[in-house]
Amino acid sequence: MTQSNIITVSADGTAKWRGTSYRCALGSAGVTSRKREGDHASPMGCFALRRVLFRPDREPAPDTLLPVVPLRPDSGWCDDPASASYNQPVTLPFAARAERMWRDDTLYDLVVVLGHNDAPVVPGCGSAIFMHVAREGYAPTEGCIAFAREDLLAILRDCATDTRVCIL
Repeated sequence: MTQSNIITVSADGTAKWRGTSYRCALGSAGVTSRKREGDHASPMGCFALRRVLFRPDREPAPDTLLPVVPLRPDSGWCDDPASASYNQPVTLPFAARAERMWRDDTLYDLVVVLGHNDAPVVPGCGSAIFMHVAREGYAPTEGCIAFAREDLLAILRDCATDTRVCIL
């Protein structure tokens, strides 16, 4: 891995990519090396960018070399450690606990799925770790990395399948 394909994210809410600094929000509990489901912390480490999800009724497909998949009104993400589908996309309604991806707010209008706890999935070690659109004022996330919509689009333009995000 070379520095040119790494998005570095510091615990102070600064991300650096290709010579540009971006403001971002992290988990309300900070950064942890021992991520657990529901701890509200962002996981420390380097993670692949698996794919981009977007709300086709609100957002055109982003310009990126990453795989791009449109969300649907029944899109969900399982966050129930007892489920065999833990930390995977699911179709709602779903028998186990799952996060709704088609949200009323704009946070998931543009989502980058990070390769956290997915190879293999370990129940309870954190699910639904994304890069997504930030709340107003960069309010803390539940463990994700959140950017201004325009900044996330700018970052994605230069991302490819070998890009990694490293939370320090």
